Amino acid sequence: MFASEEIDELGQQAAGWDQAACRDDSGGMTRLFFSDEIPDIRRAKTICLGCRLTRPCLEAAVARREPAGVWGGELFADGRILAQKRRRGRPPKNRPAEGIQLMA
Repeated sequence: MFASEEIDELGQQAAGWDQAACRDDSGGMTRLFFSDEIPDIRRAKTICLGCRLTRPCLEAAVARREPAGVWGGELFADGRILAQKRRRGRPPKNRPAEGIQLMA
């Protein structure tokens, strides 16, 4: 059973998932919510901000250890919430020093 089917079966009975901001009944938003592109991820999170089901969606995704996608306004990868999506490619060789405070 796919996660979306589980939400359909359990959620519509309990929390009215049919009223979720991401639900368009055509599957058109699937690409957006499971994209690797940073602008798409931002847009998906913005859609979640206006949804009244953000909290139950996030709690259900954590409980299922969702492998990927934006759920409840958070980005999941390998069953964990990511603080941010790293850009593609190699990280810079010379990273700025962290935790150094300049004296004025």
